[in-house]
Amino acid sequence: MPITAMRRAVRESVSGLPRAFWWLWTSTLVNRLGAFVATFMALYLTLERGYSASYAGLVAALHGLGGVVSSLGAGVMTDRLGRRPTLLVAQASTALSVALLGFMEHPVAIAGVAFLVGMASNASRPAVQAMMADIVRPEDRVRAFSLNYWAINLGFAISSAGAGFIASYSYLAGFLIEAAMTMVCAIVVFVKLPESRPVRTALEKDAEPAVGLGTVLRDGRFMGVVGLSFLVALIFQQGSVGLPVAMGEAGFTPADYGLAIAVNGVLIVALQIPVTRFIEHRDPRRLLVISSLVAGYGFGLTAFAGSVGVFALTVCVWTLAEIVNAPTQTGLVVRLSPLHGRGRYQGMYTLSWSVAALVAPLMSGFMIDRFGAEWLWGACAVIGTGAALGYWVLMRGLPDDSTVSEGSEVAEVAEVAEVSEGSEVSTVPEIAEVSPAGTVAPRADSAGAPRP
Repeated sequence: MPITAMRRAVRESVSGLPRAFWWLWTSTLVNRLGAFVATFMALYLTLERGYSASYAGLVAALHGLGGVVSSLGAGVMTDRLGRRPTLLVAQASTALSVALLGFMEHPVAIAGVAFLVGMASNASRPAVQAMMADIVRPEDRVRAFSLNYWAINLGFAISSAGAGFIASYSYLAGFLIEAAMTMVCAIVVFVKLPESRPVRTALEKDAEPAVGLGTVLRDGRFMGVVGLSFLVALIFQQGSVGLPVAMGEAGFTPADYGLAIAVNGVLIVALQIPVTRFIEHRDPRRLLVISSLVAGYGFGLTAFAGSVGVFALTVCVWTLAEIVNAPTQTGLVVRLSPLHGRGRYQGMYTLSWSVAALVAPLMSGFMIDRFGAEWLWGACAVIGTGAALGYWVLMRGLPDDSTVSEGSEVAEVAEVAEVSEGSEVSTVPEIAEVSPAGTVAPRADSAGAPRP
């Protein structure tokens, strides 16, 4: 690609997004650059502390359980207290708990603090996603979520490479560096990010029913999406839990697994932005169906892998599905969420991934031990097919973007809290939701009316 064309593509990918988004993006990147603990936690417990692999697995499970617990609570906080306070509490708590974890020695204390770290670190996700939806125009949301996902993977790739060097010097240094960088994120949020939660007028409060967790649970279409998200997450989790075990049993070394899985991060960093330019205005239903199939059968192909090169090739296949699925599904969740319930809806969506992180290790361990790795990869293909069919059925009522665009159906403009002095805009227009029939529905819809 010519240099001028590349520059134009990059400029078009990043242009038009508000300044507040880039501060949020910067906070995400810094946070992931400092994500050392998740990378070396198992090695720290087994090599440095001398605990068993079973105990390391228990700590990892408790860390994941903390994320499950905090998902819904953080969603409620995001709607009630606001995006900014939730982010501040989550990031400051993460910094303090990670630093504390580095000094824990008793096994019970380590397990308990790991649970707190899981709660705190996962609590920021609903707030980040809700704030991003607040400050970015509807037509730019897929691009914004894609850029944020790119920052997550870029930061994680760099931190994973640096974690080994830091661990060779001092594990405690890794804990403290992550704590310091997370606190930097909290400072960025405090100094640069205004509150974006839409302000409800007294008239709106009287006219629109309140959005609670019960509203989310009764929203049949959205909960269907959450269930399908769980299935897709269950597949993608096998890249970090099932694949290394299967490769180890097949006689491959940890270095072989590291080489194969590194393709995932490299492809996401290299292709996330150009692929998003290709998909951002395409039908999300079709993208979710195709990405689910590619993810399932990408992992299914692992059953035929007999060399590191073939394993890396299968990683290429399901990574393409991940690149398409991640921003598309997050954008769909925003589209299905009522304006004043975004935190709760994002919390429920985050819960699907947290539960998948708990179930995936159990699933892979049971199937590999009882039936063999080939059955695990076959199950991934079946689950991917089921998820694709589910998206096809569930999303049939969605209006096409080509016929019904959010930008053309403005029923009212929701005022958002004033941004801090010096920001580019003081209010953010919010588009009313579109019902499955193509009519404009109230933003805080009741549970009885399915959302698009």
